[in-house]
Amino acid sequence: MHLPRQLGPLHDLPDSPEAYDAVLADVTGQALARLTPEGNLEHPDCVDDIGDTSLGITSLLALAWQRGKDPRLPEAVNRSLAFHLRERVYTEDNPGYPNLKVRDSGLPYARYVLEAGAHPIGDWPSTVWALLQAVNLLDLAEGLVEDGQRAELLEVAHGYWRWLTEATFFNPQEAGNQAIGCVVGGLMLARHLPPEEGESVRSRALGLYAEKIRAHRVADRGALLPPEHGGAYDNNYGPISLSFLAQAHRISGEEIFAEDGDALARYIDARLTTGGFDNGGPRYSEQHSGFESVLGLRYFSARIGSDLGRYRGDTRWGRHAVKADGGVDGHFAWMLVWQIQDATRWHRTPSTTPARHQLRAGTVSVAFDSRMTPSLVEAAGTYYLPAAVNRQHGFGPVTDGLLYCRPMGEVRVRDVRADGLTAKLVTKPVVGRDHVLRHVRSLYVTDGTSLWTTVAVERLPGTPYLLAGLPYATDDGDRVRRTGEGLVTSAGELRLTHPGADGVDHFDARAERTQEEAAFALAADPRGYGNPDEGWRHLVGSTALEAEPAPGAPEDLHVFAVRYGPTGAFAPSFAHDGAALTVRTEAFTAVIGEAAGDAHGEPELTLRAV
Repeated sequence: MHLPRQLGPLHDLPDSPEAYDAVLADVTGQALARLTPEGNLEHPDCVDDIGDTSLGITSLLALAWQRGKDPRLPEAVNRSLAFHLRERVYTEDNPGYPNLKVRDSGLPYARYVLEAGAHPIGDWPSTVWALLQAVNLLDLAEGLVEDGQRAELLEVAHGYWRWLTEATFFNPQEAGNQAIGCVVGGLMLARHLPPEEGESVRSRALGLYAEKIRAHRVADRGALLPPEHGGAYDNNYGPISLSFLAQAHRISGEEIFAEDGDALARYIDARLTTGGFDNGGPRYSEQHSGFESVLGLRYFSARIGSDLGRYRGDTRWGRHAVKADGGVDGHFAWMLVWQIQDATRWHRTPSTTPARHQLRAGTVSVAFDSRMTPSLVEAAGTYYLPAAVNRQHGFGPVTDGLLYCRPMGEVRVRDVRADGLTAKLVTKPVVGRDHVLRHVRSLYVTDGTSLWTTVAVERLPGTPYLLAGLPYATDDGDRVRRTGEGLVTSAGELRLTHPGADGVDHFDARAERTQEEAAFALAADPRGYGNPDEGWRHLVGSTALEAEPAPGAPEDLHVFAVRYGPTGAFAPSFAHDGAALTVRTEAFTAVIGEAAGDAHGEPELTLRAV
């Protein structure tokens, strides 16, 4: 089975002016055929996320007219704008909305679901989206929208801003993308207001960003990130936040948005595999955005000099939101407007700067979590997740049921490149059940095709093995297919084990259940509201690659050696002279020095190709 939403890299979608004109021509054709006598441009199947959708299509028609002057469009724009102002602007409080600070304010807002009280919790983001559609249309109104209608739209947009920032709590869902989107709406609105009023709105928007968003960033993998639904990052919403930061910088010129966007972009680059696969987050573990991410990934790919566009998006939404029948939906239409207006082009080559939480060369990549344990391994087109044993998750030695990957002290990292090889040495102190402190040294080496992993630790009791990953997915053309196996070779005996128990807390890679489905099933709250990352942490056991110690290791050490990628002869040898461990394989020789050998206690690593 294929994963449903991780499709092609987003930078593979043509983004020339001609390509965008073709997209707008398609939207125009669909919109003119759909336009009702009342002026409604909503998709007939639209029920939720509806409050901004007709206005979103209107803004796309306005952009199409500005670019091509299609004589059919002025009437459609004015009729559909009139519909929104007449039918989709609400000023009476929605029954049951829990986040009001001011009752009966009379300020306009947009509804997530049109029926009163049906699902009011989504009204805050829906009003952000309606504000953004409105300010885009204001930007595009010249020569198209008559003065009286434009003035009414500006009054409604200003009302949206006041409802978001005065009548309600700011960012009630703790969603970074929504909050930054609101700030962008304020910055864009300010340009259309009289100078004194506009400066007040602009100042308020910048203050909200500094005090309500930036001051509450969450740390993950060495980066400070805008919080997303209670987590540091979400692989659906995180790149959308990046797009909002790009637009905020484009229109305001404020360096703070560029700096924070650079940090988020480098974080995404480090956690993203070469093939663009990623999973995880507090809302949608394997659901991926499409066109909503393009602006940010493209804008910041140029700024940080890396190929962020390799991100596998949902290319069914590659141009705009669509419904099940493929018909255009106006939701998030402002992102398409902005990416058409932005002249930045994709940066398509990887960064050559080593990153602490990433090892990457050729078709091989390893993403590391905050504890410098692999969170995702990619080799030969197959993706490996951390396996689970006895409720512990990760890659590392196991003995007596304890997984040695959680550090008890500082984790040290050394990056080396030599002779066409790229390597990372991770050294961490770990305490076992016997309260003995041991130093786990994990060496990752790649030639761009294979990944060699060598893990050395002071002699362990019992019969240890290396937990070497959960084979989960593999590339299949422009799709990602579930798998339960991979090309892996071990110096010691290698086993692929599967859970002996049934139940959602035991993940069998041979079954059809996806990681996302299992994670949501284990989460405390319903799908769409629960935290799948939190749920996944409740996993007791999983399919796992288990590697026995390598033969010929020094007597005082347990050494494990595994190669991911093309199969063939693999018989590494080891030598330990008390000060350094030498590892020899068919491709390289590496010498791992003791931390004490460096004046600052840093691990030493030398590497040369065979």
